[in-house]
Amino acid sequence: MSLLASWLASPPPDAAVEIAPTHVSAATVEYRREGVVVRSYAVETLTPGAVEASLGSQNIVDRPAVTAAVRTVLERLETRTARVALVIPDLAAKVSIVHFDDVPPRRDDLDQLVRWQVRKSAPFPIDDASVTYSPGVPGADGGAEFVVALARRDVVEEYEGVCGDAGTYAGLVDLSTFSMLNLVLAGAVTPTSDCLVVHVRPEYTSIAIIRGGAVAFFRNRPEGGDETLADLVHQTAMYYQDRLSGEGFARVLLGGSGREAGAVEETRRNLQERLGATVEPINAPIVEGGSAHVGVVGAVADILAPLTGMLLRAQQEAVGV
Repeated sequence: MSLLASWLASPPPDAAVEIAPTHVSAATVEYRREGVVVRSYAVETLTPGAVEASLGSQNIVDRPAVTAAVRTVLERLETRTARVALVIPDLAAKVSIVHFDDVPPRRDDLDQLVRWQVRKSAPFPIDDASVTYSPGVPGADGGAEFVVALARRDVVEEYEGVCGDAGTYAGLVDLSTFSMLNLVLAGAVTPTSDCLVVHVRPEYTSIAIIRGGAVAFFRNRPEGGDETLADLVHQTAMYYQDRLSGEGFARVLLGGSGREAGAVEETRRNLQERLGATVEPINAPIVEGGSAHVGVVGAVADILAPLTGMLLRAQQEAVGV
């Protein structure tokens, strides 16, 4: 699942980098027979306001500070990082799920159809947008759904430009929650039926329903808005029952870290009470003896999950999966 930009038939990146409003992180992974593990990682905090993630305005406010943080985490990985996969905040893009009764056989025609469909709800001119999409859940009526990400081209270029300033090339760009979903789908926790995934960040909460290995539902709630997390979970549950004919989630997974200490634990309790299901954490496996440089308060596994998922997807892109 890669919804912003990618390269074709290229080697996998040397590392993954995430630029978030609170921190910059980077990681490398090692592929083993039993699965992928994080080999090295580094995290640097950012001064509040250096990154202001949003859909319609400047995101990289203090470019020198963010560039310095990217350069620092890459240097701490102690490996060559000419090419990186880049993870950016969910708030930098608008995600929609669109349905078509008939799908054009030619890719160019499908591209035009997707752009025409999402332009009606785009908050800025479609000509200024990067629009990418991945297959969603097949329609029962023979149609098809697509998960579409829409971002301002100049906003994506801000994040890519910081990497360039730090001496590396961002060849693959994706959203934080989509990267975390890649970890869910690629690992031992791959759902065989319906799965609810909740990703909590200090600035937002994203929630997704996975059905048959594809995203069937996605919503994002910015922190501080009128809609509470309880509202988001309730609306998701109603949509699941009414529109997706859901019969219960086989798994409920929770990742990320909230604005305040204990926020994720409170979210876990609320989900268990509302859904009557055990809520499992999303963790990134770390190799014993790997190098670590952490300069941020928070759970390391939560920080590494999107990076690991992004590198897994990049590996799949490289081999044509």
